[in-house]
Amino acid sequence: MRTDMFQQSLEELNGSTADIEASALISTDGLMIASALPQGMDEDRIGAMSAALLSLGERTAKELARGSLERVLIQGERGYVIMSAAGPEAVLTVLAKPNAKLGLIFLDIKRAAQALSQMI
Repeated sequence: MRTDMFQQSLEELNGSTADIEASALISTDGLMIASALPQGMDEDRIGAMSAALLSLGERTAKELARGSLERVLIQGERGYVIMSAAGPEAVLTVLAKPNAKLGLIFLDIKRAAQALSQMI
């Protein structure tokens, strides 16, 4: 039942703007909790990479005295990967288009991460 709620939240996030292509909720251990990803994406690999990158981002922010981490942003020629903590036990990973309006997406991600963290 909780998995259905996670799935519904991810689908609502994906539908909040045309710029968001996919999303996933991943435990800090790298295990997929729920996903709304395109066919053919390796969920196990995405889970492991997302958890590792968020952990490295938190450590980097701390070591470089940047305060608490808000998000990890990766920009590629085909778009963005945005990772944000969803409470202390999960990572919200979002794929966005290359011409995405990041300010709006950051707001949507923040809201979704807060809602998901309350469900965990």
